[in-house]
Amino acid sequence: MTGIRLQQEESADLTQIRAAGTGGDLVSDDDRSVAADSWSIKSDYGSTLDDDQRHADAAEALSAAANCRAASDYSSDKEELDAEGVASMLGLQSYWDAAYADELANFHEHGHAGEVWFGADVMDVIASWTKGLCFEISQGCIPNHVDDIKSETVEESDKYLSSWSVLDIGTGNGLLLHELAKQGFSDLTGVDYSEGAINLARRLADRDGFSNINLLVDDVLETKLNRQFQLVMDKGTLDAIGLHPDGAIKRIMYWESVSKLVAVGGILVITSCNNTKDELVQEVENFNQRRIDVSLESESMKGHEASRDPPFRYLNHVRTYPTFMFGGSVGSRVATVAFLRN
Repeated sequence: MTGIRLQQEESADLTQIRAAGTGGDLVSDDDRSVAADSWSIKSDYGSTLDDDQRHADAAEALSAAANCRAASDYSSDKEELDAEGVASMLGLQSYWDAAYADELANFHEHGHAGEVWFGADVMDVIASWTKGLCFEISQGCIPNHVDDIKSETVEESDKYLSSWSVLDIGTGNGLLLHELAKQGFSDLTGVDYSEGAINLARRLADRDGFSNINLLVDDVLETKLNRQFQLVMDKGTLDAIGLHPDGAIKRIMYWESVSKLVAVGGILVITSCNNTKDELVQEVENFNQRRIDVSLESESMKGHEASRDPPFRYLNHVRTYPTFMFGGSVGSRVATVAFLRN
């Protein structure tokens, strides 16, 4: 077992957030704390925001989510958010717009890059592991176990990696792209639906000398991108989408969209703290089956031969994250899984 989902245990208090009566506070101080820190797998990357400020930001986002939904948020058939919807504030664009507005102000004032979700160590593992995976595929190999690249192949790998086109969806401050650039990737694009995130990412890329990184405001669920990429990265975006009040529907939209962004023969690398490796594999299998069923239905109606090849297949996963014992099982708090686009 690659990971153990901690969401139900660690964020159980979050799902109990409920609005008080008219004129009362929306949530208690404890609820604000849980909401502000509900994604605990992150590290501070020079941020100077203190706990009180984070709690205030969370309370403001909760109030905004309860009273109205910003026009730029994902659409929903629900007329208003219920308690579960309020608890899913991390799935709302309004939350991230506010968060990155704070991060951008913090950058201007102090020069800090902001937070690295899942932690800098995990980001380093993702970048180096993905480099090894792409190099093996460039050599015509389908690896069974890739944790790093042997030192004698590093220079050779750089030659191959420079030709890989890379897309980071939900790039945030873009620091994962910086790490991928250091690994030898050069055709790099980052997208995020929050304009504040892209503004911050551009300033950081300029400051750190990564002029080859292309950064765009784009919503992966309604993407305007008109190209495909050999490597698509997702570090926490599927997690955030799943926290939307309509998360189940949004995740289906996610897979439909991402399947169009990954080039045939390319790979999708997902890093999650809310899903285990096995759960991600099962979700992909469910998507594959839906696509096959639709294809077969089209074949039956139009008389055309349908493709029975699944869009994605499991390729590999990171095996080097620290593990812990929970409920008699050994697991990891983070899962990174790669899928090959057929």
